[in-house]
Amino acid sequence: MKITFEDIFKSGFLEKIASVSILDMVLTMALSFGLGILIFFVYKKTFKGVMYSSSFGVTLIALTMISSLVILAVTSNVVLSLGMVGALSIVRFRTAIKEPLDIAFLFWAIAVGIVLAAGMIPLAVFGSVIIGLMLLIFANKKTHDNPYIVVIHCGDPRAEATVCNALQSSVQKSVIKSKTVTAESVELHYEVRLKSGDTAFVNALQALPGVNNVVLVSYNGEYMG
Repeated sequence: MKITFEDIFKSGFLEKIASVSILDMVLTMALSFGLGILIFFVYKKTFKGVMYSSSFGVTLIALTMISSLVILAVTSNVVLSLGMVGALSIVRFRTAIKEPLDIAFLFWAIAVGIVLAAGMIPLAVFGSVIIGLMLLIFANKKTHDNPYIVVIHCGDPRAEATVCNALQSSVQKSVIKSKTVTAESVELHYEVRLKSGDTAFVNALQALPGVNNVVLVSYNGEYMG
């Protein structure tokens, strides 16, 4: 029995190739790339972390386009959509998200890709503009009550009271976060609010008798310099 080329694709594979038009593919991928660039730009302008990662910004662009690609395939074939759900359900990501705002950017990129591929182009564009403006305004908003952590090492345990009184008189607010006591020293961690941008009080604390060293670091949920 002779098998022809048409018999090999008897299931209708060739017909499914044209299920998504070339125009839809080009338009969706172009728009997803453009909105991905917008997401990348907003991420770069609102980044507040310790070290900027350009690879994460490129990932946002790629994630927008990949989401559009997947949804285009899913909407064109019901059987493929069921298989795609099963395939994606076993995917696990091990990379830790250190900045809470990064989660918003990831969901933003995925949502834009899904909405674009679903054909809701005005919603994707308008929503992206509104979200971008909101993030630019609120993420870059300056606060005058920035928290700091003061780490004080006292070689003499008797100097603890003197250091605490001096610290309270030098800052607007101070709250002890932890205290470590050993036979030779005492280590104090204070969360403080400065009265102004002047950090000269750190030098004054260091000059007190019994104080080995004083460290001042900014605080945003994790230690950072």
